[in-house]
Amino acid sequence: MFSSTRMIFSVSAALALASLSSVFAVPVANTGVSSLVSRATAPSPAFVVYTDKFVSADVLPPATQLAGFNVVALSFLTLAGPRDQAQAYAALSADARAAKKSEYSQAGINIIVSAFGSTDTPTTSGADPVGTANTMAQFVLTNALDGIDVDYEDLEAMNKGDGAAEAWVTTFTQTLRQTLPQGQFILTHAPLAPWLSPNAQFKAGAYLTVDKNVGSLIDWYNVQFYNQQTYTDCESLLNTSTGPFTGSSLFEIAANGVSLNKLVIGKPGGASDANNGDGFIDPATLGTCIDQAKAKGWSAGVMAFQFPEADATWIKSAKGTSFQ
Repeated sequence: MFSSTRMIFSVSAALALASLSSVFAVPVANTGVSSLVSRATAPSPAFVVYTDKFVSADVLPPATQLAGFNVVALSFLTLAGPRDQAQAYAALSADARAAKKSEYSQAGINIIVSAFGSTDTPTTSGADPVGTANTMAQFVLTNALDGIDVDYEDLEAMNKGDGAAEAWVTTFTQTLRQTLPQGQFILTHAPLAPWLSPNAQFKAGAYLTVDKNVGSLIDWYNVQFYNQQTYTDCESLLNTSTGPFTGSSLFEIAANGVSLNKLVIGKPGGASDANNGDGFIDPATLGTCIDQAKAKGWSAGVMAFQFPEADATWIKSAKGTSFQ
């Protein structure tokens, strides 16, 4: 997600590159958690909320504040280790984590971790996809989480169009599934919407190639429909995208060959959660878009970045009348 927002066509190489050895340095909490971990059936439809901002010493809010969501993603697990809410959750005592996990499970909310985010560049950094996947899968197991979300945003690598980004994500996903089997753990990806459309800028196919390679291993896509100078109303979100990335609205992506009911509509919880509010739609208006999409056969769900702007009240409005 865009915790430090960037548009696809304004990639900067200013971030310092992590060393290859850092892949193996992700700290795993020494919690004494049993090897028996929770198992999760991927919910459908999926209602997902990310949490990256500090909330409280308890890390996650009372489950009642997220009523209406069924997945919360702790952000972010990076090449250098867990950061922000992922780090805070891992740092809780084993008893505190178990209590929070139980509270959320009883409320029907899965807890997963989100990998990378906008500041990580796995391919450009030269990180090993196999080692990275094994380390991150172990973080899921050690912290008894329900799965992992792959928020790969290595824009420089994807823009090169040489296939290295697509190959990295493919191998990473395949390796995750070896430790986190389908049907037992949730595995999602959070691609930028333009990566799911044919575009000369992404000569190797971007996420259309990833979907062909490993789409069967991915439970759904938390598609980021924001920060790209489009997706600002129901028409550009659902039917005909505008601006620099045509062919990347919801139903256009489905026409590109991606399963319609794997396309979870992702939106900022508040204008401050997007790049200058780019792509933000107030939840009540978004609810009318959701109703239109549902009427045309879509039913994948809704994603929000992030709590606390997106909470139980937000998702109730954003669901429109279709999922109440």
